[in-house]
Amino acid sequence: MPSSSTYKKPVISTSVIKRLPRYRRFLRNLRADGITRISSKELAHRMNLTASQIRQDLNCFGGFGLQGYGYNVDDLYREIGVILGLDKCRPTILLGAGNLGKAIARQLDFNSIGFDLIGIFDKSADIIGREIRDLTVADVATLKEFCKTHHPEAAILCIPSSQVTDLADMLVELGVKGFWNFTHCDLVHRYDNIAVESVHLSDSLMTLSYHLNDSGNTKKK
Repeated sequence: MPSSSTYKKPVISTSVIKRLPRYRRFLRNLRADGITRISSKELAHRMNLTASQIRQDLNCFGGFGLQGYGYNVDDLYREIGVILGLDKCRPTILLGAGNLGKAIARQLDFNSIGFDLIGIFDKSADIIGREIRDLTVADVATLKEFCKTHHPEAAILCIPSSQVTDLADMLVELGVKGFWNFTHCDLVHRYDNIAVESVHLSDSLMTLSYHLNDSGNTKKK
């Protein structure tokens, strides 16, 4: 067995990681329905996956089921939450309190998914000073001093793409470890050891357009 100094944590594919929140969502619904255990076959049927896919995914993290019993719903729900880091409460800031940023701040239950929204910033005089989710929108000019005092780990970016790189560079220097990026600026390959999750709403809508278009073509055949 390799020594702890030479052991390397196995690399988990992005596709597996992206399925974990979906597993947890289905498990939450099972808990709400009073279901205490479920087989990989039944879970696969509900999620439109295969049982082998579910077993392979969960085995990446050690596996949690028992042969002949299946999965304990509460235990698996809790374990996936730990794997996703939802037991943490990472201090987080939001840049850009326009319509999108305001909606994100108001609608998401950050604490239930591992984050604590501690600051909201904007550059518009019309927005600075407004109250959103019990937080007062601050001037982005105060961002640097705020970060030095409160040490946010994550930042949500809802600002124009032209402003992103300078602010992101500053935040990385100040210790921010990850970005939830709603801009069109590609940050994925800009930094080493910085987590970036980009959300392109227009890409998702164009994907829907493709499926609608493809469905229409299929019907015509």
